[in-house]
Amino acid sequence: MGYRSARLTLALAAALWGGCAWAECLEDHVEFRTSSGAVQRFAVELADDPDERAQGLMFRENMPMASGMLFVFPEPKHATFWMKNTPLALDMIFVDATGRVSHVHPNARPMDETFIDGGPDVAFVLEINAGLAGPMGIAPGAAMRHPAIGAAAIWSCDAP
Repeated sequence: MGYRSARLTLALAAALWGGCAWAECLEDHVEFRTSSGAVQRFAVELADDPDERAQGLMFRENMPMASGMLFVFPEPKHATFWMKNTPLALDMIFVDATGRVSHVHPNARPMDETFIDGGPDVAFVLEINAGLAGPMGIAPGAAMRHPAIGAAAIWSCDAP
């Protein structure tokens, strides 16, 4: 797919997802509110136990657009990831216990065993297809909402 086609596909996906209205927070979706006020949505698989977090997206050959894997940690921690056995290029979005994006690592290289440092106090990490976070405005300071965030959320599941 050429650069122009990829941009068109990204714009179309953002427009289609951005036009959907969600009545509630769902376990299999996350939403981000960017600094511009735009809302970005992703269908997610949860990795919320040690085995699922260890496996992550290893050995996956592809992932649908506007999808990802949400890693949920039992307690905030200093999070480091790597791309061992992961053939997909990914953007990694590191989020604190309140749902605030603290760091975004764009374009993690497939199969690379170099550690990616997400920083301290990470409670969630969303992995999405590489090249999406930046154009969608997902950057430090953006707010994520998901039922796993709970009462500490800066953007509650009860708020529009």
